Amino acid sequence: MYQLVRQVIKTGIKTEAAPQPDEALRAGPQRLQEEILHVFGSALSIRHVDAGSCNACELEIHAVSNAYYNIEGLGIKFVASPRHADLLLVTGPVSRHMLTALKRTYDATPEPKLVVAIGDCACDGGIFSSNCAGGGGESYASCGKVSNVIPVDVLVNGCPPTPTAILQGILTAISAPKQK
Repeated sequence: MYQLVRQVIKTGIKTEAAPQPDEALRAGPQRLQEEILHVFGSALSIRHVDAGSCNACELEIHAVSNAYYNIEGLGIKFVASPRHADLLLVTGPVSRHMLTALKRTYDATPEPKLVVAIGDCACDGGIFSSNCAGGGGESYASCGKVSNVIPVDVLVNGCPPTPTAILQGILTAISAPKQK
């Protein structure tokens, strides 16, 4: 036991530094202004919505909460209710069964609200887009990409994206746009 404690003290904390925001991930017109950051303060509340994914993105989102990536150390936490959320993290192509639930979750989130689409399926339909003539993952069972249903601020591509890419997408969403 003593040897283990000595090793922990010798090694120290092993977490990565937070990645820098990447403006290339921003989806469309800049909605986020400097004033909105003052509303969020030092804490950001995220509501995760699985709109029909295969759960690979969820595993990576859970990894963002572990001790290595330490998202809570940055003042970012996950909440159970959209009424307490500032940001929606949506994964998967939106299945027809989740269409109403996603819209209600979006409507229940107070303004100013942000939406981050996580994974290829949420961003552009992913593997479902190649099977459908209409593209975007639309079919009898799927509404396709998240932006077909609700407005999206940031897209984080990958199948699944790494925890670093997810964290970078969240930080991009909450960071103020650079003044040119």
